Amino acid sequence: MHLFIRSKPNTPPSAIPRRLKGRSSHNLREEFPHLKKLPALWTRSFFISTAGNVSQEIIQRYIERQSKT
Repeated sequence: MHLFIRSKPNTPPSAIPRRLKGRSSHNLREEFPHLKKLPALWTRSFFISTAGNVSQEIIQRYIERQSKT
């Protein structure tokens, strides 16, 4: 999964996947009660990279090409 996210400069990059995983875990466990038996739905690992001065279009093309390889 690739996500292209813009955040505030004072948001720690590690907070973004933590919040996404936490909220999605909560929602999935509410919708599918049998998942409540599992100790965790996601691992703690993640990878973050900055885009620097690259345009949104270039990043979008990169993401689209990833699914074709």
